[in-house]
Amino acid sequence: MIRICVSELRNVSKRRPEFCGIINRLQHSPARHLHQAPPTARPETSSAASLMDIGTRRIFTEDHDLFRQTARRFFQDEVVPYHRQWEKEGQVSREVWEKAGRQGLLGILIPEEHGGIGGDVLSAAIVWEEQMYSNCTGPGFGLHSDIIMPYISNYGSKEQIQRFIPDMTAGRCIGAIAMTEPGAGSDLQGVRTNAKRDGKDWILNGNKVFISNGWMADLVVVVAVTNSEAKSAAHGISLFLVEDGTKGFQKGRKLEKIGLKAQDTAELFFEDVRLPGDALLGEPNKGFYYLMKELPQERLEIACLALASSEFMFEETRRYVSERKAFGKTISGLQTIQHKMAELKTEICVGRAFVDNCLQLHSEKRLDAATASMAKFWASDLQNKVATQCLQLHGGWGYMWEYPIARAFVDSRVQAIYGGTNEIMKELIARAIFSQKG
Repeated sequence: MIRICVSELRNVSKRRPEFCGIINRLQHSPARHLHQAPPTARPETSSAASLMDIGTRRIFTEDHDLFRQTARRFFQDEVVPYHRQWEKEGQVSREVWEKAGRQGLLGILIPEEHGGIGGDVLSAAIVWEEQMYSNCTGPGFGLHSDIIMPYISNYGSKEQIQRFIPDMTAGRCIGAIAMTEPGAGSDLQGVRTNAKRDGKDWILNGNKVFISNGWMADLVVVVAVTNSEAKSAAHGISLFLVEDGTKGFQKGRKLEKIGLKAQDTAELFFEDVRLPGDALLGEPNKGFYYLMKELPQERLEIACLALASSEFMFEETRRYVSERKAFGKTISGLQTIQHKMAELKTEICVGRAFVDNCLQLHSEKRLDAATASMAKFWASDLQNKVATQCLQLHGGWGYMWEYPIARAFVDSRVQAIYGGTNEIMKELIARAIFSQKG
């Protein structure tokens, strides 16, 4: 059972103005003014009744708890009942995007003056976590809000911000980012999609693959080479905003994946796409710098998703082994089961402490790229370990699609691949280790 440690949480999901006010306070007020309980009054996950309890973890406040309750109810009411159908269709509904917008769950980190919610990093993390606690990976809200929208908010012109951000916050305009190509995954410097000047316009050619939100996207941030003569590929990459329906821009098939079945993932094709000069995002040939600047937040998000998924799988498995009978008693009474669950909880709680520290660092703008890479690779490796071992504890039933652990198992696998493979994460960490002096 998930326990709620704040008494005023009932029906908050129906009062968007109030919880937008909560977000406002979280953005603009020091933590000590947010009714924050003394550290001893907020248990960490290791001592909480459930790893998914509301009212735990010292990095959060009671205002965060209120917002978490809103997010939790949204996923339980508006996502869980429809997710199996979305898995069959290979995409979620547009309606759920607009509902998320009305609930204030999109564009949380984007400043109010740009058309966003103006919340803090911890509030964004709450949405990431609550989606994993619902075990519904279909809606690409985090990608849209906390990976794609910041590119526009941070590097876009006033006109681009005014044109796209309000509709993206409302869920009326769905965003995607097109980096990966058939021959360029983790190696962004291997990009072949290119854009060439033609008067004041740009002509875009190339193709992209494995693009999340790609099928439903109304707006795509496209990574393209704009200076093939640059001293390195990193100095010749730019970003472009390409709208659905632009002549020459075609979406390929929805890709059939082993997991994330309700999340639309597509191939994108660009053939002589003529883009006006104002489709360029930021400055020409600065795209690689922008990508490197934003990737730590993407990797932190993946780490947060991984830890929350691990917590969900642990609690789902605890419930199962407490009910499943074998050898005349529930299997939770077997020492081998008890020891395995003890190991899993310990590892998850160790991971939670590190990832929460990364969230705190990021909220203070002190999270560096190497630490974000550590969080991403370690948490996603842990997620896959937890998925494997929790499925094993379910026995044959864990291999049945009707059981939540089966879906969590297949959804976990890609976490170690996207956002930069975990092998690349280790390269980045090692580079930081050996570039340090002293």
